[in-house]
Amino acid sequence: MEGSWFHKERFLLFLALGLLLQGRGSTFIINCSGFGQHGGYPTVLDSVFERKAFRPVTNFSIPTLVNISFTMSAILDVDEHLQLLSSFLWLEMVWDNPFIRWNPEECEGITKISVATKNLWLPDIFIVEFMNVDKTPKGLTAYVSNEGRIRYKKPMKVTSICNLDIFYFPFDQQNCTLTFSSFLYTVENMLLGMEKEVWEIADTSRDIVQTHGEWELLGINKATPKMSLGTSLYDQIMFYVAIRSRPRLYIINLLVPSGFLVAIDALSFYLPAESGNRAPFKITLLLGYNVFLLMMNELLPTNGTPLISVYFALCLSLMVVSLLETIFITYLLHLATSQPPPMPQWLHSLILYCTSPTKCCPTALQKRNKAMGLPPAHLPGVKEPVELVGKMPGPRETELNGCPGSTKAQQEDETQKQHLADLWVQFSHMMDTLLFRLYLLFMTTSVVTVIVLWNT
Repeated sequence: MEGSWFHKERFLLFLALGLLLQGRGSTFIINCSGFGQHGGYPTVLDSVFERKAFRPVTNFSIPTLVNISFTMSAILDVDEHLQLLSSFLWLEMVWDNPFIRWNPEECEGITKISVATKNLWLPDIFIVEFMNVDKTPKGLTAYVSNEGRIRYKKPMKVTSICNLDIFYFPFDQQNCTLTFSSFLYTVENMLLGMEKEVWEIADTSRDIVQTHGEWELLGINKATPKMSLGTSLYDQIMFYVAIRSRPRLYIINLLVPSGFLVAIDALSFYLPAESGNRAPFKITLLLGYNVFLLMMNELLPTNGTPLISVYFALCLSLMVVSLLETIFITYLLHLATSQPPPMPQWLHSLILYCTSPTKCCPTALQKRNKAMGLPPAHLPGVKEPVELVGKMPGPRETELNGCPGSTKAQQEDETQKQHLADLWVQFSHMMDTLLFRLYLLFMTTSVVTVIVLWNT
């Protein structure tokens, strides 16, 4: 048994050396007499097909130059959770086989033939970032010119790993790499070159890419670093593929509905707080916003925290704070009409400072009321403190009504209660105005941020 294996190995070794030495220092010229009349004879290229297991060179010290090019025809998917880019490529490889030569004048002017790739030596070019099984169709053919130049094109569905930065989602721009290299051959045996210029690859890919409306191809650049593994050095070409998300879908489905709900919540400050309708209205809006977030959660990336998630969290927090402020204001107005509590001195001073008529920067609403000759108010629909608490009957009115005259102490007590009620009502107006302005600032900042990110 051992002797038979030894004889087989010797036979294969002698066969390999014979095939290599047969073409060493010369090229194989195909005799294609009558080629155009009867087609290619099956035995014409047999000697070439027998060499398909070996690198086609006349001198093994000379590396084989393989020029590569590709066209990205589709960006199929970008998986933010798994950090994967799925695309469809047409890979083109070109190299020379010195053992395939013929004279076109002797071959009825034929300058190019097609040969099944199973009969040719193929360079083992692979993509370093490839994360799936190569599903290239079998039975492909390559074109061979009369000068021995082989041009091989094959379709590839590439699922490659990519370091995705989703912070600016859906306005994100990703830079993924596609590194082409040889699996077996070092720089002593194989060198990689460019069949087309990189700008040609980028322009062609942009013209024919199909993105299903979500991603667009921005550009392609290249670099030619060497890959070192131990003592071996491999040649490789690294392409940088820049893609950008088209945010229109997410703006229409996410940002616009969210902005409308926040704007309606801001307009709810125009509802009178003492009427009791503002709190149920805000609760309904808050529940609707939570349902909206649950429905749109599938459109958001699950890996990391993008800026849009921060925006939704701020919107939800602002609506919750607004609801709590409304509940607190309703409670204060209820106390102001029954038994107003004493006000802290610092809060009293703050109210006097904010409501002072000598302030140099009155609000726009105060300016409008002053121009119309109206008493100062903070928000439309909010009643004046005197109207809210009610007018206290004077001494003359009490005498006409038959009530006994009130003492001086009772009058001072009622006056103090009226003053405290007015202060608490003014404080509630201040809180409404402050939160309303905070809403306006947040909405303005959000719109400006979206415009800036979309344009850049």
